[in-house]
Amino acid sequence: MTDVRRAAERYPGGEPAAGIESFHAFSFGPHYDPDNLRFGAMIACNEERLAPGAGFDEHPHSHTEIVTWVVDGELTHQDSAGHVTTVRPGDVQRLSSAAGVRHVERNDGAGPLTFVQMWLAPREPGGDPSYDVVRGIADSTPYAVPEAAAILHVRRLRANERTAMPDARWLYVHVVRGEVRLDAVQLGPGDAARITDARDLEAVGLMPAELLMWEMQ
Repeated sequence: MTDVRRAAERYPGGEPAAGIESFHAFSFGPHYDPDNLRFGAMIACNEERLAPGAGFDEHPHSHTEIVTWVVDGELTHQDSAGHVTTVRPGDVQRLSSAAGVRHVERNDGAGPLTFVQMWLAPREPGGDPSYDVVRGIADSTPYAVPEAAAILHVRRLRANERTAMPDARWLYVHVVRGEVRLDAVQLGPGDAARITDARDLEAVGLMPAELLMWEMQ
């Protein structure tokens, strides 16, 4: 079963006057929707747009696996465990908040910043926080988040290029840029497909495109 969610259906958020625009694919903050709380392990998929100098002041997280993909610009991350990192397009950042951690996210660059941040619920709560950055992840390199029984697959497609999609109990596909066709459905930037019991599927680039696909068992 495929459930398509369009970019325009996301819940708006952030603080535009402070240079922060947010678009939430799942129930989030004041946009409470009991029918849209999670899909598989995924509980949030947020597109964040920060103007130069804007950002999120120090705030807490717990019992959440937080994976960040930078689309354009540079993201400055700082957390209470002492990590200070600049994350760029092509990098995968993961913050395992476990029993609790605090962090700051800012755009310290000269240009606008756009990133997609995805939250997954761990199978077991608690534990010690951890942090990881993989620089320049390749299409052929899956990124595993075993705490949530999930694997991230990045796909960059040329026009008319096809790619096999992973078989999964739950498969979440987010279009970062470009347009793709998934079976008979056309998806554009910010669109997502939630597929239950995915088997033998493929995506076709209708133009150069970038996809984030979560395989969850």
